[in-house]
Amino acid sequence: MSKPIQDNICESQLFERLYKKHAKNLHDFLYYKFGDQLCPQDKVQEAFIKLWQNCGKVSPNKAKSYLFTTANNLMLNAYAHQKVILKYSKQPQNHISNETPEFVLEEKEYHLKLQKALSKLTEAQRVAFLMNRVEGKRFKEIAEVLNISVKGVEKRIYGALKKLREDIDEL
Repeated sequence: MSKPIQDNICESQLFERLYKKHAKNLHDFLYYKFGDQLCPQDKVQEAFIKLWQNCGKVSPNKAKSYLFTTANNLMLNAYAHQKVILKYSKQPQNHISNETPEFVLEEKEYHLKLQKALSKLTEAQRVAFLMNRVEGKRFKEIAEVLNISVKGVEKRIYGALKKLREDIDEL
């Protein structure tokens, strides 16, 4: 005997609603955690394909967790693969620019400072901070995506700001 329609992700309308509800948040989560180089949109699509392939095994109330876990694992695999590729290949650094060499150097130095300061943040602080400052999400929206309280989001973002100020001034 099959599951009722409302409890079956294999039903196309329910699957479509899941996609519309979670695809953007899943993409943003992967983008903030791993960056753009590993193509987070592709991993979102692959996660939904895996959900569709296993739709009979996953209940609707576990679908979000399944998607985020699957997409995170796909990104980790891509990251490991990228490390292997970079280990065995050399990438040419030929960039042509109209800026003065001093400006380019200062820009690179500041970018490195910023990246270094961001990397020193905890993952929780970095994700909350980037969701707020880059995407412009409000604390309440971030709290819903991360399943934490608004106070937790505030603490993470304010902690990130404090640490970024300290680290960038120090560098």
